[in-house]
Amino acid sequence: MDNKKNELATFGGGCFWCTEAIFQEVKGVEKVVSGYSGGNAPGKPTYREICSGLTGHAEIIQVSYDADIISYEELLLIFMTTHDPTTLNRQGADSGTQYRSVIYYQDENQKEIAEAVIKEVAKYFDNPIVTEIAPIDIFYEAEDYHQNYYQNNTEQSYCNFVITPKLAKFRKLYAEKLKK
Repeated sequence: MDNKKNELATFGGGCFWCTEAIFQEVKGVEKVVSGYSGGNAPGKPTYREICSGLTGHAEIIQVSYDADIISYEELLLIFMTTHDPTTLNRQGADSGTQYRSVIYYQDENQKEIAEAVIKEVAKYFDNPIVTEIAPIDIFYEAEDYHQNYYQNNTEQSYCNFVITPKLAKFRKLYAEKLKK
């Protein structure tokens, strides 16, 4: 008998390659899917359309996790401390509305937890947190070549210069939360 309590969490913290790589290493996370949400263009958007900034979609990840192993609050704390939630429509050199910091909640309970976590971590930042909190509308799965991007492209320069250092910092900060 399977007693797993799988739930979904949906975040956008800039480039989805970075957030995907981090959450794939978290104990209790079963699956991470890169995708898009929050836009206003009809139909499923393409990566090219997202990058134009005209569709209003954000690059996000959808995390399936075992709530008996890791809580939504713990996932949010990891999310809020592994990207800069104080920069509007920007993460590092990536700029545009598709790179905004956003938490898409599945229900009112997740919304309340997200608001509480933001309030809790705000005191650790010099600038105001600009992370958007919104209900998840439609989750569009990104193209196949975006899935498991870091694992499949570790030698690519973006991975070496941006994702690898971010992962090293994450691993040090959250050693007890890592999969074995």
